[in-house]
Amino acid sequence: MSNRLASASSPYLQQHADNPVDWWPWCDEAFAEASRRDVPVFISVGYSACHWCHVMADESFSDAGTAALINEHFVAIKVDREERPDVDAVYMRATAALTGQGGWPMSVFATPDGKPFFAGTYFPPEPRHGMPSFPQVLTALADAWDSRRDEVLASASGIVAQLAEINEVPSADAAPGVWQALEAVTQGFDPVNAGWGMQPKFPAPRLIDALLIKGETGTLDMAQRALEHMARGGIHDQIGGGFHRYSVDASWVVPHFEKMLYDNALLLGAYARGWRRTPTHSPVLRWLFERAVRGIVTWLTTDMLLESGAFAASMDADSLDLSGAHHEGIFYCWSPELLTEALGEEDAAWAAKVFHVTERGTFEHGLSTLQLVGVPDAERLTRIAERLLAVRDRRFFPARDDKVVASWNGWLIASLVWAAEVFGEESWLELARAAGEALWSIHWTDGVLRRVSRGGEAAPVAGFAEDYGAVASGFVHLAGATGDPAWLGRAVTLLDAALPLFAAPDGGFFDAAAASDLYERPREIADNPTPSGTSALIEALRLVGLLADRQDFIERADAAASTTWGSVERNPRFAASALGDLLVADEGRRGLRPAVVAVVDDSEAAITPATQAAWRMAPIGAAIVRGRTGQQGFAHWFEGRGVRQPGEYPLTKPLGAASEEYDEHDDVATGGTVYVCRGETCLPPASSVKEIRAALWQRS
Repeated sequence: MSNRLASASSPYLQQHADNPVDWWPWCDEAFAEASRRDVPVFISVGYSACHWCHVMADESFSDAGTAALINEHFVAIKVDREERPDVDAVYMRATAALTGQGGWPMSVFATPDGKPFFAGTYFPPEPRHGMPSFPQVLTALADAWDSRRDEVLASASGIVAQLAEINEVPSADAAPGVWQALEAVTQGFDPVNAGWGMQPKFPAPRLIDALLIKGETGTLDMAQRALEHMARGGIHDQIGGGFHRYSVDASWVVPHFEKMLYDNALLLGAYARGWRRTPTHSPVLRWLFERAVRGIVTWLTTDMLLESGAFAASMDADSLDLSGAHHEGIFYCWSPELLTEALGEEDAAWAAKVFHVTERGTFEHGLSTLQLVGVPDAERLTRIAERLLAVRDRRFFPARDDKVVASWNGWLIASLVWAAEVFGEESWLELARAAGEALWSIHWTDGVLRRVSRGGEAAPVAGFAEDYGAVASGFVHLAGATGDPAWLGRAVTLLDAALPLFAAPDGGFFDAAAASDLYERPREIADNPTPSGTSALIEALRLVGLLADRQDFIERADAAASTTWGSVERNPRFAASALGDLLVADEGRRGLRPAVVAVVDDSEAAITPATQAAWRMAPIGAAIVRGRTGQQGFAHWFEGRGVRQPGEYPLTKPLGAASEEYDEHDDVATGGTVYVCRGETCLPPASSVKEIRAALWQRS
């Protein structure tokens, strides 16, 4: 017999539909039921790819005795954190304040009006390692509610009051010094294994992007080393492509095996931009970065692409072994014996060396994750990887959460555009366009951007600040790459809708629109694994403001950016998107203001040598747009501008296909003409690679 979650749109909630727990989805009716019964609320927050969420579900939520305790003494609410990040954010703050740590599954106990009085994460079914059992927790809290109600209510009110006091946005009277901020980032860098912190160690794509902005030797080295170590590590799926969520060790060897769309969306862009910042005399790094890019896109198209053209949210960490038991990571790991079965002795010995598969194992049960050692023969590596992948594909696949999250797809669209232009891959641009069409046709309904959809149907949850910002950013990138002004119009529509929804009194943004179903309105300036809603809107406002010539958008971005300065000053590593915005602004103060780069190219090709040169060489913060002679729909950026004719500039050698390698200092013709404008000042048209580079990097 199923419970109320059987009709939920979230795959994670549906996974609990057969639990004996009498679950409710997050709704006003659940809290009304708690008031009617005069019992507290148990709020369980998780997500589909979460390993420990599955463990607690198997151990506790599927157990009849534990379910009977929950049903008798509480109203139980199950929340998908990916569908309701506002609920997750508010109660995670409470959990971290009460316990000193956070994580999922998150277990919160609250009054019928939603105020938390006790919280934790995973609880075992019996006492273990100093932790009480979940039944013990349930019994103690039920007893406290019945016998010490006044204390519980006072505690809940006190917790909410204290959280309100510490919820103020850190402020700064002036923009922090960028070099001091970069020095603070340097202090947290792992000089041995690269990346930041020790263990667990998370990818930091937006921090890497920030370090790439100036191209200064020290920060560029940190960015490149982090990208290299991740590309070589077990966190990178060496044969199937894509990256796992994080590494449980400091050396990137053993990941937490779930694969999230948002990680791969942001890493795709970081690797493409890292590649373009790496000179041709570093061929190994360029090979590693391009391999990571192509692997991500392969994984996306093979495992994550949905019929609608959008991309699924995640793949689980767990999968079945041959005996039918669930194991984390079993799908991805190998032993020397398994390699021999798949490849034969000679190739297996080579693969074991290249992928560091040992007799002892680097993971557990004698199994190893695959790492990439040295500089192996690229062709042989490709052949071996294809054979291993064919064998792996016969294993039990991890489950996939096939809901579409608007913001994650928005970030992916922007990164696909970057990768397509940098590497000259027109099919990737088409992937981005199709995903954009899916978001616009399914998620934009009745003047509201919806957070998630599944099976082509949008769920009723309205989008958050990050959704509006990320999708608008994806759309403006599509506008620039395709030359289709409809995408720019859609981005403008999204931002015009977002500004009144999320505006904060200090000029910044809340994460969620005003709502009555939470005891506080969430607002986070620092990044988590993804950019904050504030940073997502700032980025979109700046790019759309440039291309649409909307100075009000740029001024609104400036006002919001000032609310991030305190976070950058306090801990720039965890405010990486805001740090990146600050670094672009600092470049502007030094004479390199963000530019509109109008590429006039009458070629029928979707990507041309001229567009590729612009995307490869333009400073971060520039708005790049491609159009034909007489192009309409992009403010005044194409007025009176066309392709310079042969003979108007000296030709040395022509540039062939868009993907052809060249040095950015070469005086080679691109076939198009680039106009670089900062404010109302436009530089003379440029048509060769050398001229384009000079125009893009000319300081005023």
